[in-house]
Amino acid sequence: MSKEELLFCPLGGSGEIGMNMNLYAYGKENNRKWIIVDMGVTFADDSIPGIDLIMPDPGFIIDKKDDLLGIVLTHAHEDHIGAVAHIWPELKCKLFATPFTAALITEKFKEKKIDISSFLKIVPLNSKIKLGEFDIDFVTLTHSILEPNGLSIKTPLGTILHTGDWKIDPNPLIGNKIDQEKLEKIGDAGVSAMICDSTNIFSPGRAGSESDVRDSLLRIMELKTKRILVTSFASNVARMESIFYCAKKTGRSICLVGRSMHRIFKAAKKCGYLKGLIEPLEPRDAKKIAKNKILYLATGSQGEPMGAMNRIVNGSHPEVFLEDGDCVIFSSKIIPGNEKKLYNLQNQIVKNNIEIISEENAFVHVSGHPNRDDLKDMYKWVKPKSIIPVHGEHRHMQEHVKFAKEMQVPKTLLIENGDIIKLLPGEAPKVVDKAPSGRVYLDGSVNVETDSQSIKDRKNLSVNGYLEITLLVSNNGKIKKPIISFRGIAENQNNDPFVFDMEDEIFNICRTFSLDNKNQQRNLIETIKSNCRRIVREKTGKRPFTNINIVRI
Repeated sequence: MSKEELLFCPLGGSGEIGMNMNLYAYGKENNRKWIIVDMGVTFADDSIPGIDLIMPDPGFIIDKKDDLLGIVLTHAHEDHIGAVAHIWPELKCKLFATPFTAALITEKFKEKKIDISSFLKIVPLNSKIKLGEFDIDFVTLTHSILEPNGLSIKTPLGTILHTGDWKIDPNPLIGNKIDQEKLEKIGDAGVSAMICDSTNIFSPGRAGSESDVRDSLLRIMELKTKRILVTSFASNVARMESIFYCAKKTGRSICLVGRSMHRIFKAAKKCGYLKGLIEPLEPRDAKKIAKNKILYLATGSQGEPMGAMNRIVNGSHPEVFLEDGDCVIFSSKIIPGNEKKLYNLQNQIVKNNIEIISEENAFVHVSGHPNRDDLKDMYKWVKPKSIIPVHGEHRHMQEHVKFAKEMQVPKTLLIENGDIIKLLPGEAPKVVDKAPSGRVYLDGSVNVETDSQSIKDRKNLSVNGYLEITLLVSNNGKIKKPIISFRGIAENQNNDPFVFDMEDEIFNICRTFSLDNKNQQRNLIETIKSNCRRIVREKTGKRPFTNINIVRI
Protein backbone atom coordinates (compact mmCIF):
# COMPACT_ATOMS: atom_id res chain seq x y z
CA MET A 1 0.00 0.00 0.00
CA SER A 2 1.36 3.41 -0.98
CA LYS A 3 2.12 5.99 1.67
CA GLU A 4 1.17 9.65 1.74
CA GLU A 5 3.75 11.88 0.12
CA LEU A 6 4.42 15.59 -0.29
CA LEU A 7 5.58 16.44 -3.83
CA PHE A 8 6.93 19.56 -5.52
CA CYS A 9 7.03 20.17 -9.27
CA PRO A 10 8.08 23.42 -10.98
CA LEU A 11 6.59 23.91 -14.46
CA GLY A 12 8.36 27.25 -14.89
CA GLY A 13 10.94 29.40 -13.11
CA SER A 14 13.64 26.78 -12.50
CA GLY A 15 16.63 27.22 -14.78
CA GLU A 16 15.29 30.60 -15.83
CA ILE A 17 14.31 33.95 -14.35
CA GLY A 18 10.62 34.47 -15.05
CA MET A 19 7.59 32.37 -15.94
CA ASN A 20 7.19 31.02 -12.41
CA MET A 21 4.70 28.22 -11.87
CA ASN A 22 5.06 25.73 -9.02
CA LEU A 23 2.94 22.72 -8.08
CA TYR A 24 2.62 21.00 -4.70
CA ALA A 25 0.81 17.71 -4.17
CA TYR A 26 -0.16 15.78 -1.05
CA GLY A 27 -1.60 12.29 -0.67
CA LYS A 28 -1.19 8.70 -1.79
CA GLU A 29 -0.15 7.94 -5.34
CA ASN A 30 -3.68 7.46 -6.68
CA ASN A 31 -5.33 10.10 -4.51
CA ARG A 32 -3.24 13.29 -4.55
CA LYS A 33 -4.54 16.81 -4.19
CA TRP A 34 -2.68 19.67 -5.82
CA ILE A 35 -2.13 23.38 -5.37
CA ILE A 36 -0.45 25.85 -7.72
CA VAL A 37 1.83 28.60 -6.40
CA ASP A 38 2.07 31.46 -8.93
CA MET A 39 1.44 31.41 -12.66
CA GLY A 40 3.66 33.85 -14.49
CA VAL A 41 4.97 34.80 -17.91
CA THR A 42 8.21 35.76 -19.52
CA PHE A 43 8.60 38.13 -22.45
CA ALA A 44 9.55 37.02 -25.93
CA ASP A 45 12.44 38.40 -27.92
CA ASP A 46 12.83 39.07 -31.63
CA SER A 47 13.52 35.40 -32.37
CA ILE A 48 9.78 34.66 -32.12
CA PRO A 49 8.03 37.18 -34.39
CA GLY A 50 4.57 38.29 -33.31
CA ILE A 51 4.82 36.77 -29.83
CA ASP A 52 4.86 38.99 -26.75
CA LEU A 53 4.24 36.60 -23.86
CA ILE A 54 5.48 33.09 -23.09
CA MET A 55 3.81 30.93 -20.46
CA PRO A 56 4.54 27.55 -18.86
CA ASP A 57 2.77 24.66 -20.51
CA PRO A 58 -0.06 23.82 -18.06
CA GLY A 59 -1.04 20.50 -19.65
CA PHE A 60 0.24 18.39 -16.74
CA ILE A 61 -1.96 20.11 -14.15
CA ILE A 62 -4.92 20.56 -16.51
CA ASP A 63 -5.11 16.77 -16.68
CA LYS A 64 -5.43 16.83 -12.87
CA LYS A 65 -7.78 19.79 -12.52
CA ASP A 66 -10.42 17.71 -10.72
CA ASP A 67 -7.86 17.28 -7.92
CA LEU A 68 -6.73 20.90 -7.96
CA LEU A 69 -7.55 22.77 -4.73
CA GLY A 70 -6.60 26.25 -5.89
CA ILE A 71 -4.02 28.75 -7.10
CA VAL A 72 -2.10 30.74 -4.47
CA LEU A 73 -0.32 33.91 -5.59
CA THR A 74 2.69 35.28 -3.72
CA HIS A 75 2.77 38.76 -5.29
CA ALA A 76 1.75 40.74 -8.35
CA HIS A 77 4.78 40.80 -10.64
CA GLU A 78 4.08 39.62 -14.18
CA ASP A 79 6.47 36.70 -13.89
CA HIS A 80 4.23 35.41 -11.08
CA ILE A 81 0.69 36.38 -12.16
CA GLY A 82 0.90 37.24 -15.87
CA ALA A 83 -0.37 33.86 -17.10
CA VAL A 84 -3.32 33.52 -14.69
CA ALA A 85 -5.98 35.10 -16.89
CA HIS A 86 -4.80 33.05 -19.89
CA ILE A 87 -4.57 29.64 -18.21
CA TRP A 88 -7.26 29.86 -15.53
CA PRO A 89 -10.20 29.32 -17.98
CA GLU A 90 -8.87 25.77 -18.48
CA LEU A 91 -8.79 25.17 -14.71
CA LYS A 92 -11.66 27.20 -13.22
CA CYS A 93 -10.47 26.81 -9.65
CA LYS A 94 -10.27 29.11 -6.63
CA LEU A 95 -7.68 31.90 -6.59
CA PHE A 96 -6.08 33.22 -3.40
CA ALA A 97 -4.27 36.57 -3.22
CA THR A 98 -3.66 39.50 -0.89
CA PRO A 99 -5.61 42.74 -1.65
CA PHE A 100 -3.16 44.50 -3.99
CA THR A 101 -2.46 41.37 -6.02
CA ALA A 102 -6.19 40.63 -6.13
CA ALA A 103 -6.90 44.13 -7.48
CA LEU A 104 -4.47 43.68 -10.38
CA ILE A 105 -5.72 40.15 -11.10
CA THR A 106 -9.28 41.43 -11.27
CA GLU A 107 -8.31 44.01 -13.91
CA LYS A 108 -6.62 41.33 -16.01
CA PHE A 109 -9.77 39.24 -16.00
CA LYS A 110 -11.91 42.29 -16.81
CA GLU A 111 -9.83 42.82 -19.95
CA LYS A 112 -10.78 39.28 -21.00
CA LYS A 113 -14.42 39.90 -20.02
CA ILE A 114 -14.31 37.22 -17.30
CA ASP A 115 -16.04 37.75 -13.96
CA ILE A 116 -13.65 36.16 -11.47
CA SER A 117 -15.33 37.48 -8.32
CA SER A 118 -16.90 34.18 -7.23
CA PHE A 119 -13.53 32.36 -7.53
CA LEU A 120 -11.14 35.04 -6.22
CA LYS A 121 -10.61 34.90 -2.46
CA ILE A 122 -8.87 37.96 -0.97
CA VAL A 123 -6.48 36.94 1.80
CA PRO A 124 -5.63 39.55 4.49
CA LEU A 125 -1.92 40.11 5.09
CA ASN A 126 -0.29 37.67 7.51
CA SER A 127 -3.33 35.38 7.54
CA LYS A 128 -3.81 31.64 6.91
CA ILE A 129 -5.82 29.52 4.52
CA LYS A 130 -6.47 25.78 4.51
CA LEU A 131 -6.68 23.80 1.29
CA GLY A 132 -7.16 20.11 2.00
CA GLU A 133 -4.10 18.94 3.95
CA PHE A 134 -2.23 22.16 3.12
CA ASP A 135 -2.20 24.73 5.93
CA ILE A 136 -0.79 27.82 4.22
CA ASP A 137 0.45 30.78 6.25
CA PHE A 138 1.17 34.03 4.38
CA VAL A 139 4.41 35.63 5.60
CA THR A 140 5.04 39.32 4.93
CA LEU A 141 8.33 39.95 3.11
CA THR A 142 9.87 42.95 1.35
CA HIS A 143 10.39 43.15 -2.41
CA SER A 144 10.05 45.66 -5.26
CA ILE A 145 6.25 45.53 -5.23
CA LEU A 146 3.50 45.86 -2.66
CA GLU A 147 2.46 42.89 -0.52
CA PRO A 148 5.08 40.25 -1.34
CA ASN A 149 4.51 37.03 0.57
CA GLY A 150 6.39 33.92 1.45
CA LEU A 151 4.29 30.82 2.08
CA SER A 152 4.71 28.49 5.02
CA ILE A 153 3.09 25.31 3.72
CA LYS A 154 2.37 22.95 6.61
CA THR A 155 1.26 19.37 5.99
CA PRO A 156 0.90 16.28 8.21
CA LEU A 157 4.36 15.22 7.00
CA GLY A 158 6.18 18.49 7.64
CA THR A 159 6.53 22.17 6.72
CA ILE A 160 7.89 23.77 3.55
CA LEU A 161 8.83 27.45 3.21
CA HIS A 162 8.24 28.79 -0.29
CA THR A 163 9.92 32.19 -0.21
CA GLY A 164 8.64 33.68 -3.46
CA ASP A 165 10.57 36.84 -4.37
CA TRP A 166 12.05 38.79 -1.50
CA LYS A 167 14.84 40.91 -0.06
CA ILE A 168 15.54 42.46 3.32
CA ASP A 169 14.72 46.16 3.21
CA PRO A 170 15.05 47.82 6.63
CA ASN A 171 13.08 50.83 5.38
CA PRO A 172 10.75 49.82 2.53
CA LEU A 173 8.87 53.20 2.56
CA ILE A 174 5.55 51.55 1.72
CA GLY A 175 4.22 48.42 3.32
CA ASN A 176 5.54 46.47 6.28
CA LYS A 177 9.07 45.32 6.99
CA ILE A 178 9.96 41.67 6.54
CA ASP A 179 8.35 39.65 9.33
CA GLN A 180 11.53 38.38 10.93
CA GLU A 181 9.76 37.25 14.09
CA LYS A 182 7.33 35.06 12.18
CA LEU A 183 10.11 33.56 10.07
CA GLU A 184 12.07 32.71 13.23
CA LYS A 185 9.01 31.02 14.74
CA ILE A 186 8.51 28.98 11.58
CA GLY A 187 12.19 28.03 11.69
CA ASP A 188 12.02 27.06 15.36
CA ALA A 189 9.03 24.80 14.64
CA GLY A 190 11.06 23.05 11.93
CA VAL A 191 11.30 23.57 8.16
CA SER A 192 11.87 20.40 6.16
CA ALA A 193 12.73 22.25 2.95
CA MET A 194 13.01 25.82 1.70
CA ILE A 195 12.20 26.66 -1.93
CA CYS A 196 14.19 29.86 -2.36
CA ASP A 197 14.86 32.81 -4.71
CA SER A 198 18.31 32.63 -6.40
CA THR A 199 18.31 35.78 -8.54
CA ASN A 200 21.14 37.72 -6.87
CA ILE A 201 23.21 34.82 -5.55
CA PHE A 202 26.35 36.24 -7.20
CA SER A 203 25.88 39.69 -5.60
CA PRO A 204 27.76 40.30 -2.33
CA GLY A 205 26.47 42.38 0.56
CA ARG A 206 22.85 43.47 0.75
CA ALA A 207 20.33 44.41 -1.90
CA GLY A 208 19.82 47.89 -0.40
CA SER A 209 16.88 49.99 0.70
CA GLU A 210 14.32 52.05 -1.19
CA SER A 211 14.84 54.89 1.28
CA ASP A 212 18.47 55.24 0.16
CA VAL A 213 17.37 55.37 -3.49
CA ARG A 214 14.90 58.13 -2.62
CA ASP A 215 17.63 60.24 -1.01
CA SER A 216 19.91 59.79 -4.01
CA LEU A 217 17.16 60.64 -6.53
CA LEU A 218 16.34 63.81 -4.62
CA ARG A 219 19.98 64.96 -4.65
CA ILE A 220 20.13 64.37 -8.41
CA MET A 221 16.87 66.16 -9.16
CA GLU A 222 17.74 69.21 -7.05
CA LEU A 223 20.54 69.98 -9.52
CA LYS A 224 18.38 69.84 -12.67
CA THR A 225 17.00 73.00 -14.27
CA LYS A 226 14.93 71.61 -17.16
CA ARG A 227 12.48 68.77 -17.68
CA ILE A 228 13.06 65.57 -15.77
CA LEU A 229 11.69 62.27 -16.99
CA VAL A 230 12.06 59.20 -14.79
CA THR A 231 11.37 55.77 -16.23
CA SER A 232 11.00 52.80 -13.93
CA PHE A 233 9.07 49.58 -13.42
CA ALA A 234 5.44 50.57 -12.94
CA SER A 235 4.99 47.81 -10.36
CA ASN A 236 7.53 49.36 -7.97
CA VAL A 237 5.07 51.44 -5.94
CA ALA A 238 7.72 52.45 -3.41
CA ARG A 239 9.77 53.92 -6.26
CA MET A 240 6.65 55.64 -7.57
CA GLU A 241 6.04 57.15 -4.13
CA SER A 242 9.66 58.34 -4.04
CA ILE A 243 9.24 60.13 -7.37
CA PHE A 244 6.14 61.90 -6.02
CA TYR A 245 8.14 62.83 -2.92
CA CYS A 246 11.00 64.24 -5.03
CA ALA A 247 8.56 66.20 -7.18
CA LYS A 248 7.07 67.87 -4.11
CA LYS A 249 10.47 68.61 -2.58
CA THR A 250 11.76 70.19 -5.80
CA GLY A 251 8.59 72.21 -6.47
CA ARG A 252 7.61 70.25 -9.56
CA SER A 253 4.28 68.93 -10.76
CA ILE A 254 4.21 65.27 -11.71
CA CYS A 255 2.69 63.49 -14.69
CA LEU A 256 2.27 59.73 -15.12
CA VAL A 257 2.82 58.38 -18.64
CA GLY A 258 1.90 54.87 -19.75
CA ARG A 259 -1.12 52.67 -19.20
CA SER A 260 0.48 50.32 -16.67
CA MET A 261 1.76 53.27 -14.60
CA HIS A 262 -1.82 54.57 -14.28
CA ARG A 263 -3.15 51.06 -13.58
CA ILE A 264 -0.69 50.41 -10.74
CA PHE A 265 -1.26 53.89 -9.29
CA LYS A 266 -5.03 53.36 -9.18
CA ALA A 267 -4.72 49.85 -7.70
CA ALA A 268 -2.36 51.09 -4.96
CA LYS A 269 -4.69 53.98 -4.10
CA LYS A 270 -7.68 51.61 -4.01
CA CYS A 271 -5.85 49.37 -1.51
CA GLY A 272 -5.07 52.28 0.82
CA TYR A 273 -1.52 53.11 -0.27
CA LEU A 274 -0.06 56.35 -1.70
CA LYS A 275 -2.03 58.59 0.64
CA GLY A 276 -1.41 62.33 0.80
CA LEU A 277 0.37 62.65 -2.55
CA ILE A 278 0.13 65.59 -4.91
CA GLU A 279 -2.30 64.89 -7.72
CA PRO A 280 -0.65 63.91 -11.00
CA LEU A 281 -1.35 66.01 -14.07
CA GLU A 282 -2.72 64.73 -17.34
CA PRO A 283 -0.15 64.85 -20.17
CA ARG A 284 -2.12 67.49 -22.07
CA ASP A 285 -1.88 69.79 -19.03
CA ALA A 286 1.69 68.87 -18.15
CA LYS A 287 3.07 70.13 -21.46
CA LYS A 288 1.87 73.64 -20.52
CA ILE A 289 4.04 73.66 -17.37
CA ALA A 290 7.44 75.37 -17.35
CA LYS A 291 10.37 73.05 -18.05
CA ASN A 292 11.82 73.44 -14.57
CA LYS A 293 8.48 72.72 -12.91
CA ILE A 294 7.50 69.36 -14.40
CA LEU A 295 8.56 65.79 -13.67
CA TYR A 296 7.36 62.85 -15.76
CA LEU A 297 7.21 59.23 -14.57
CA ALA A 298 6.94 56.88 -17.53
CA THR A 299 6.86 53.20 -18.40
CA GLY A 300 9.24 51.64 -20.91
CA SER A 301 12.44 51.43 -18.84
CA GLN A 302 13.50 48.32 -20.83
CA GLY A 303 13.17 49.96 -24.22
CA GLU A 304 9.93 48.13 -25.02
CA PRO A 305 8.75 49.07 -28.55
CA MET A 306 5.26 50.03 -27.30
CA GLY A 307 6.42 51.48 -23.96
CA ALA A 308 5.87 55.15 -23.24
CA MET A 309 9.61 55.91 -23.30
CA ASN A 310 10.05 54.61 -26.84
CA ARG A 311 7.07 56.61 -28.06
CA ILE A 312 8.36 59.78 -26.40
CA VAL A 313 11.85 59.42 -27.83
CA ASN A 314 10.74 58.61 -31.39
CA GLY A 315 8.26 61.48 -31.36
CA SER A 316 5.08 59.43 -31.66
CA HIS A 317 3.65 60.33 -28.24
CA PRO A 318 0.94 62.95 -28.79
CA GLU A 319 1.51 64.93 -25.58
CA VAL A 320 4.98 64.29 -24.13
CA PHE A 321 8.29 65.33 -25.70
CA LEU A 322 11.89 65.97 -24.72
CA GLU A 323 14.24 68.76 -25.77
CA ASP A 324 17.88 69.78 -25.68
CA GLY A 325 19.15 69.85 -22.08
CA ASP A 326 16.38 67.76 -20.51
CA CYS A 327 17.25 64.83 -18.26
CA VAL A 328 16.10 61.19 -18.39
CA ILE A 329 16.65 58.99 -15.32
CA PHE A 330 16.49 55.21 -15.83
CA SER A 331 15.59 54.19 -12.27
CA SER A 332 15.74 50.48 -13.01
CA LYS A 333 18.11 47.66 -13.87
CA ILE A 334 18.57 46.16 -17.31
CA ILE A 335 16.79 42.83 -17.50
CA PRO A 336 19.08 40.33 -19.30
CA GLY A 337 18.04 40.07 -22.94
CA ASN A 338 16.87 43.69 -23.17
CA GLU A 339 20.32 45.23 -23.62
CA LYS A 340 20.19 45.80 -27.37
CA LYS A 341 16.83 47.55 -27.57
CA LEU A 342 17.53 49.59 -24.43
CA TYR A 343 20.93 50.79 -25.63
CA ASN A 344 19.39 51.69 -29.01
CA LEU A 345 16.85 53.81 -27.15
CA GLN A 346 19.50 55.47 -24.99
CA ASN A 347 21.67 56.22 -28.00
CA GLN A 348 18.75 58.00 -29.63
CA ILE A 349 18.23 60.03 -26.48
CA VAL A 350 21.89 61.08 -26.37
CA LYS A 351 21.80 62.06 -30.06
CA ASN A 352 19.18 64.64 -29.12
CA ASN A 353 21.53 66.14 -26.52
CA ILE A 354 19.47 64.88 -23.60
CA GLU A 355 21.25 63.78 -20.42
CA ILE A 356 20.92 60.16 -19.30
CA ILE A 357 21.33 59.05 -15.70
CA SER A 358 21.18 55.31 -14.98
CA GLU A 359 22.55 52.70 -12.62
CA GLU A 360 25.72 52.77 -14.73
CA ASN A 361 26.65 56.26 -13.54
CA ALA A 362 24.57 56.96 -10.42
CA PHE A 363 22.76 55.34 -7.50
CA VAL A 364 19.18 55.27 -8.83
CA HIS A 365 18.03 51.69 -8.27
CA VAL A 366 18.13 48.79 -5.85
CA SER A 367 17.15 45.23 -6.62
CA GLY A 368 14.12 43.50 -5.17
CA HIS A 369 15.96 40.20 -4.69
CA PRO A 370 18.28 39.01 -1.92
CA ASN A 371 22.03 39.45 -2.09
CA ARG A 372 24.25 37.00 -0.23
CA ASP A 373 24.04 38.75 3.17
CA ASP A 374 20.24 38.82 2.91
CA LEU A 375 20.28 35.10 2.20
CA LYS A 376 22.53 34.51 5.21
CA ASP A 377 19.92 36.13 7.46
CA MET A 378 17.09 34.08 5.97
CA TYR A 379 19.03 30.85 6.47
CA LYS A 380 19.80 31.88 10.07
CA TRP A 381 16.12 32.55 10.82
CA VAL A 382 14.57 29.56 9.03
CA LYS A 383 17.26 26.90 9.59
CA PRO A 384 15.97 24.64 6.77
CA LYS A 385 16.93 20.98 6.74
CA SER A 386 17.16 21.10 2.95
CA ILE A 387 17.21 23.74 0.23
CA ILE A 388 15.92 23.71 -3.36
CA PRO A 389 16.98 26.81 -5.32
CA VAL A 390 14.51 28.22 -7.86
CA HIS A 391 13.99 31.57 -9.63
CA GLY A 392 17.33 31.57 -11.40
CA GLU A 393 19.22 30.37 -14.41
CA HIS A 394 21.17 27.15 -13.99
CA ARG A 395 24.30 29.09 -13.06
CA HIS A 396 22.43 30.92 -10.29
CA MET A 397 20.91 27.74 -8.91
CA GLN A 398 24.25 25.90 -9.00
CA GLU A 399 25.90 28.72 -7.06
CA HIS A 400 22.98 28.77 -4.60
CA VAL A 401 23.56 25.07 -3.87
CA LYS A 402 27.22 25.86 -3.08
CA PHE A 403 26.12 28.75 -0.88
CA ALA A 404 23.62 26.58 1.03
CA LYS A 405 26.36 24.06 1.75
CA GLU A 406 28.53 26.90 3.11
CA MET A 407 25.59 27.77 5.36
CA GLN A 408 25.67 24.21 6.73
CA VAL A 409 22.33 23.19 5.23
CA PRO A 410 22.32 19.39 5.49
CA LYS A 411 20.71 18.62 2.12
CA THR A 412 20.53 20.43 -1.22
CA LEU A 413 18.94 19.57 -4.54
CA LEU A 414 19.45 21.07 -8.01
CA ILE A 415 16.32 20.76 -10.18
CA GLU A 416 14.85 21.84 -13.50
CA ASN A 417 11.38 22.47 -14.86
CA GLY A 418 9.27 19.31 -14.96
CA ASP A 419 11.10 17.49 -12.17
CA ILE A 420 8.74 15.84 -9.70
CA ILE A 421 10.44 15.96 -6.33
CA LYS A 422 9.43 13.95 -3.29
CA LEU A 423 9.90 16.36 -0.41
CA LEU A 424 8.55 14.12 2.32
CA PRO A 425 8.81 11.55 3.78
CA GLY A 426 12.53 10.83 3.56
CA GLU A 427 15.82 12.15 4.77
CA ALA A 428 16.26 14.42 1.75
CA PRO A 429 14.26 15.67 -1.25
CA LYS A 430 14.85 13.67 -4.41
CA VAL A 431 13.64 13.63 -8.00
CA VAL A 432 11.28 10.68 -8.47
CA ASP A 433 9.61 11.38 -11.80
CA LYS A 434 9.34 13.78 -14.71
CA ALA A 435 6.25 15.78 -15.71
CA PRO A 436 5.68 17.10 -19.23
CA SER A 437 6.82 20.70 -19.29
CA GLY A 438 7.48 23.31 -21.88
CA ARG A 439 6.23 26.63 -23.14
CA VAL A 440 3.07 28.06 -24.60
CA TYR A 441 3.06 31.25 -26.68
CA LEU A 442 0.38 33.90 -26.55
CA ASP A 443 -0.18 34.60 -30.24
CA GLY A 444 -2.44 37.65 -30.19
CA SER A 445 -5.24 36.37 -27.95
CA VAL A 446 -4.70 32.67 -28.72
CA ASN A 447 -2.52 30.20 -26.80
CA VAL A 448 -0.42 28.14 -29.21
CA GLU A 449 2.20 25.43 -28.86
CA THR A 450 5.82 26.27 -29.57
CA ASP A 451 5.81 24.01 -32.64
CA SER A 452 2.49 25.30 -34.03
CA GLN A 453 2.30 25.84 -37.77
CA SER A 454 1.50 29.54 -37.31
CA ILE A 455 4.79 30.08 -35.49
CA LYS A 456 6.76 28.04 -38.05
CA ASP A 457 5.17 29.99 -40.91
CA ARG A 458 5.87 33.34 -39.27
CA LYS A 459 9.50 32.48 -38.62
CA ASN A 460 9.84 31.39 -42.24
CA LEU A 461 8.21 34.62 -43.42
CA SER A 462 10.49 36.72 -41.24
CA VAL A 463 13.61 35.05 -42.66
CA ASN A 464 12.70 34.21 -46.26
CA GLY A 465 9.85 36.50 -47.24
CA TYR A 466 6.65 35.77 -49.14
CA LEU A 467 5.98 34.89 -52.76
CA GLU A 468 2.52 34.72 -54.33
CA ILE A 469 1.72 33.60 -57.86
CA THR A 470 -1.74 33.94 -59.35
CA LEU A 471 -2.61 32.05 -62.57
CA LEU A 472 -5.46 33.51 -64.59
CA VAL A 473 -7.16 30.77 -66.61
CA SER A 474 -9.69 31.56 -69.34
CA ASN A 475 -12.77 29.46 -70.10
CA ASN A 476 -10.94 27.66 -72.90
CA GLY A 477 -8.16 26.64 -70.50
CA LYS A 478 -5.55 29.10 -71.70
CA ILE A 479 -3.29 30.66 -69.12
CA LYS A 480 -2.66 34.36 -69.27
CA LYS A 481 0.46 36.09 -67.96
CA PRO A 482 0.83 35.10 -64.28
CA ILE A 483 0.62 37.77 -61.57
CA ILE A 484 3.74 37.51 -59.42
CA SER A 485 4.04 39.46 -56.18
CA PHE A 486 6.47 39.17 -53.32
CA ARG A 487 7.28 40.75 -49.95
CA GLY A 488 10.46 40.65 -47.90
CA ILE A 489 12.64 39.44 -50.81
CA ALA A 490 15.48 41.71 -51.86
CA GLU A 491 14.91 43.29 -55.26
CA ASN A 492 17.70 42.71 -57.74
CA GLN A 493 19.32 45.78 -59.28
CA ASN A 494 18.77 44.38 -62.76
CA ASN A 495 15.00 44.77 -62.69
CA ASP A 496 14.26 41.50 -60.90
CA PRO A 497 15.29 39.01 -63.60
CA PHE A 498 14.07 36.15 -61.39
CA VAL A 499 10.51 37.32 -62.07
CA PHE A 500 11.02 36.88 -65.82
CA ASP A 501 12.64 33.49 -65.23
CA MET A 502 9.63 32.43 -63.18
CA GLU A 503 7.22 33.55 -65.91
CA ASP A 504 9.02 31.40 -68.45
CA GLU A 505 9.15 28.46 -66.03
CA ILE A 506 5.42 28.73 -65.27
CA PHE A 507 4.42 28.71 -68.97
CA ASN A 508 6.66 25.68 -69.59
CA ILE A 509 5.14 23.79 -66.65
CA CYS A 510 1.57 24.62 -67.65
CA ARG A 511 2.08 23.02 -71.05
CA THR A 512 2.61 19.62 -69.41
CA PHE A 513 -0.47 19.60 -67.13
CA SER A 514 -4.21 19.60 -67.71
CA LEU A 515 -6.25 21.98 -65.55
CA ASP A 516 -9.42 19.93 -66.15
CA ASN A 517 -8.15 17.16 -63.91
CA LYS A 518 -8.05 17.76 -60.13
CA ASN A 519 -5.00 15.56 -59.60
CA GLN A 520 -3.26 17.26 -62.48
CA GLN A 521 -4.13 20.67 -61.08
CA ARG A 522 -2.75 19.68 -57.67
CA ASN A 523 0.47 18.46 -59.28
CA LEU A 524 0.66 21.66 -61.31
CA ILE A 525 0.47 23.80 -58.17
CA GLU A 526 3.14 21.81 -56.36
CA THR A 527 5.48 21.84 -59.37
CA ILE A 528 5.14 25.59 -59.85
CA LYS A 529 5.70 26.15 -56.14
CA SER A 530 8.82 23.98 -56.06
CA ASN A 531 10.38 25.30 -59.25
CA CYS A 532 9.71 28.98 -58.50
CA ARG A 533 11.13 28.65 -54.99
CA ARG A 534 14.22 27.12 -56.57
CA ILE A 535 14.58 30.08 -58.94
CA VAL A 536 14.29 32.58 -56.07
CA ARG A 537 16.80 30.60 -54.03
CA GLU A 538 19.30 30.56 -56.90
CA LYS A 539 18.88 34.30 -57.52
CA THR A 540 18.58 35.63 -53.95
CA GLY A 541 19.57 32.89 -51.52
CA LYS A 542 16.10 32.91 -49.97
CA ARG A 543 13.45 30.17 -49.71
CA PRO A 544 10.22 32.19 -49.55
CA PHE A 545 6.90 31.05 -48.16
CA THR A 546 5.04 30.47 -51.43
CA ASN A 547 1.35 30.49 -52.28
CA ILE A 548 -0.17 29.56 -55.66
CA ASN A 549 -3.64 30.72 -56.70
CA ILE A 550 -5.63 29.59 -59.75
CA VAL A 551 -8.36 32.00 -60.80
CA ARG A 552 -10.73 31.08 -63.63
CA ILE A 553 -12.03 34.04 -65.60
